[in-house]
Amino acid sequence: MIERYSRPRMKKIWSDKSKFDKWLEVELAVCEAWLALGEIPKEAITKIRKATYDPDRIAEFFKVTHHDMTAFLKSVAESLGEESRFIHLGLTSSDVMDTALSLQLKEAANILSQDIGDLISTLENKAIEHKYTIMMGRTHGVHAEPTTFGLKIALWVEEMKRNAERLQDATRIVSVGKISGAVGTYATVSPEVEKIACQKLGLIPAPISSQIIQRDRHAQFVATLAITASSLEKFATEIRNLQRTEILEVEEPFEPGQTGSSAMPHKRNPELCERICGLARLMRGYVTTSLENVALWHERDISHSSTERIIMPDSCLALDYMLSLFTSVIKGLKVYSENMRRNLELTQGLIFSQRILLALIDKGLNREKAYQIVQRNAMEAWQQRKNFLSLLEADNQVTAHLTKSELESLFDYSYYLKYVDNIFERLGLVSPSP
Repeated sequence: MIERYSRPRMKKIWSDKSKFDKWLEVELAVCEAWLALGEIPKEAITKIRKATYDPDRIAEFFKVTHHDMTAFLKSVAESLGEESRFIHLGLTSSDVMDTALSLQLKEAANILSQDIGDLISTLENKAIEHKYTIMMGRTHGVHAEPTTFGLKIALWVEEMKRNAERLQDATRIVSVGKISGAVGTYATVSPEVEKIACQKLGLIPAPISSQIIQRDRHAQFVATLAITASSLEKFATEIRNLQRTEILEVEEPFEPGQTGSSAMPHKRNPELCERICGLARLMRGYVTTSLENVALWHERDISHSSTERIIMPDSCLALDYMLSLFTSVIKGLKVYSENMRRNLELTQGLIFSQRILLALIDKGLNREKAYQIVQRNAMEAWQQRKNFLSLLEADNQVTAHLTKSELESLFDYSYYLKYVDNIFERLGLVSPSP
C-alpha cells in the first residue's frame, strides 16, 4: 500500500472502517428491500436499522473463521440478537463485497474528478498567461519552429479534458450493484430485491452477473486511471527536459531551505516531476494485474480478491496524490521567457528554413531544387556556426529569386503566432475581462 502518498479524503474511502460501513450499508439496503416485499416484519426493521459492528470483534472472529465476511456478520449479529436472522438473507459474500466496492470506487472517482477539474483550471490559467510567450518548438528533441508556451500548456488542457471524459465513462461502467446470489441466478434473492437495494445505494443493477460483478468493468476503471497517470508523466517529462541546465526554460517550484543534493549544494532537481514519472510506472503495472483479473474459473474464483485489495485503493490513492502534486507544480512553475528567447536564437536563424523553402517555391523553383539550396546553406550555418540570413544573402541562387528585403521579412517570429488566437478560441480558452 502506498500509504506515504495518501491524502485524507481518499485515504478515508479505503480505510477498513469505510469498507465495513459500506458492507453494512449494503446489508441494510437489502433488508429494506425485503421489507418492501413483505419478507421482514415491520417491528424488526427498527432494530435492524440500528445495527452496528465492532472492528475488534471482527478481528477476533476472523482468527477463527479466516473469512472476513462471516467475521463481519458475526459482529453485526451481536448488535441485533434475534433480528440478525434477517441480515444477509439469501445473499452470498460477493453480493455485499462487490456492491460495496462499487460504492468505494464511485466515491473515489468523485474525488479524482474534482482533482482533474482543479488541474484543468490551473493549466488553463497558465496557458492564458503564456499565450504569446514565444519559445522553441522541438521535434525529436531538436529545434524545429517557434511555438508558444501557452500553446504547449493548452495541449495539456485538452488532454486532461479527455481524461475527465474517460473517468466519467469508467465511473459509469463500474457504478453497478449485484444482489443475485451464489452464482447470479437469483435463486435465493429476487431481482426485485436487487433493484430496490441498488436504487437505495445509488447504483444501477448489473444486467447479468455470476457470483461477482464482471472484472472487465474494474479493468477499464484502473486502465483509465493509468492513462491519466501517463498523461501526467508526459507533462512532467516535458518539464524535466525544459529544466535541464542547458535549456532552463522552466523550473518546478523550489522552496526556501529545500535541498537538491546531500553532496552538491547548487542542485535544483525536478524531483517532483520525477516522482510523478515513477508513480506512473506503478500505475501501468496495476493495469496488467486488473486485466489478469478478468478471466476467472467458472462463475468465479478468488484469485482476483487478493490483488484488488492492493491495486484498487493504491491506484486511486496514487492518482489522487499525483494530480494534487502536479497541480502544485504548475501553480508554482517558474517560466524563464528570456531563456526561451535565447534558445530561439541559438541557431542564428536556422529555424526559418521552411519559410525560405516556401518562398523559393513561390517564386517558381521546384521543391527539390529549392530544398537543395536551402539545406546547403542551413548545413553550413549549422556546422560552421554562421548566421543563416547572411549566408542566404551571399548565395546567388537565392538572391536571384529573393531580394534582401524579402529575405529579411521572412525572419519574423510573429509569423508563427498568427493563428494562436484561433487555436485558443477553438479550445474555449478566453482571457478574463480586465
